[in-house]
Amino acid sequence: MKKLICIKSVEAVHIKGQQSYSVDKDTIITPAAKDLADEYGISFVHDKAQSASTAGHNFTKKDLVELLKGIIADGGLENSNLPFKAECHSNGLKVVKGGSVRMDEFETGNPDADVKFQELVSKEESQMSAGFLEIDHSSFDWKLTYEEIDYVISGTLQVVIDGKKYTATAGDVLFVPSGSDVTWGSPDQAHIFYTTYPSNWADLV
Repeated sequence: MKKLICIKSVEAVHIKGQQSYSVDKDTIITPAAKDLADEYGISFVHDKAQSASTAGHNFTKKDLVELLKGIIADGGLENSNLPFKAECHSNGLKVVKGGSVRMDEFETGNPDADVKFQELVSKEESQMSAGFLEIDHSSFDWKLTYEEIDYVISGTLQVVIDGKKYTATAGDVLFVPSGSDVTWGSPDQAHIFYTTYPSNWADLV
């Protein structure tokens, strides 16, 4: 099986402040990953001067499936943009441009819930994770296996725990301990910034 490099792989190298990415003859680089590496000034270092491009490889069916998965993960054939724009420093500092964030569907287990999210800080970068969450006239049950702090940017966030409802509005901060069984909801459209510890939140999505 060949190794696949997509834009998330390049982004992780960029966040660490590295300027090179080691590859070998069994490495496949998606077109979007190559473009992003060029933008960040990251070079692909080939072991034994072997090419890591897709040209000249004898692909198996599994290789092609993995390549297609990488292209889809990169946003498809026509849209290879990352879900947000960020400025990064070699020590790991990152400034995410909030207006550039593209939200993804959040799988709540409730098909009627309209919930979106985007992780902005991942476990590859920090012991915490952080991102945006939107709940649109919906509610869903959730068990936390991590500690979570939420800041309500706009709208109304409602949390039910042990049958009691707590309401937070714009400017309010909510802390939920690990192990809590809660129902998240909003009677309008809540926009929330969250952070969790440890950073395993996105693994559950």
